[in-house]
Amino acid sequence: MLNFVLLQVSTPVTEGADSIAQAAQQDGIVTRFFDLALKGGWIMIPILVLSLVAVFIFIDRYLAVKKAGKVDNSLLERVKDFILQGKIDAALTLARSQDTPTARMIEKGITRIGRPMADVNTAIEMVGNLEISKLEKGLPVLASVAGGAPMIGFLGTVIGMIQAFYDMANAGNNIDVTLLSSGIYQAMVTTVAGLTVGIIAYFAYNILVSNVEKVVFKMEAATSEFLDLLNEPAK
Repeated sequence: MLNFVLLQVSTPVTEGADSIAQAAQQDGIVTRFFDLALKGGWIMIPILVLSLVAVFIFIDRYLAVKKAGKVDNSLLERVKDFILQGKIDAALTLARSQDTPTARMIEKGITRIGRPMADVNTAIEMVGNLEISKLEKGLPVLASVAGGAPMIGFLGTVIGMIQAFYDMANAGNNIDVTLLSSGIYQAMVTTVAGLTVGIIAYFAYNILVSNVEKVVFKMEAATSEFLDLLNEPAK
């Protein structure tokens, strides 16, 4: 009986000790990570800034593009019904009620009803180009981060190697491995940091470009369908 009680008492104690050990190990990993990052020197600051910029742009543009890609499939059908009934104001109100690039293009087309089809098409294309430029906002910066972060990392590598050789030259015959460690650390850490940020930014850029292309395809399809709609009453 006593052994059973001791076993029950020791079990939670052991589990608590394991949890403390795991937490300490995790804290140690985090501490070593930050210590290693500090070895990169001041060159890590612009790399960190670029990483924050890349994360911000990706989240902001991803949400914006996702919102722009939501198209009400019944919008064109309802607009068609209003136009065929001669209720242009109702069709215009319906298009304005939706905050999407496709709806704004249709809205512009509705305001041009009665004019030559070439004018309607030109007006819609102008709005479409403006909407696409809004969706692509920030993508050039993200592409610059993808290309610039590795270059900054390589710059840190060169600076670190220069520091290492400078220390070797000043050490003379008393060359010690620990003497060169700071320069080598900086060279390797900045390279890894720059490549990591660059690779992540590169994939993030391509994901956003792919999503923007999907939205553009939906906009073009809606435009084509709307122009066909305007031709129907004339038949």
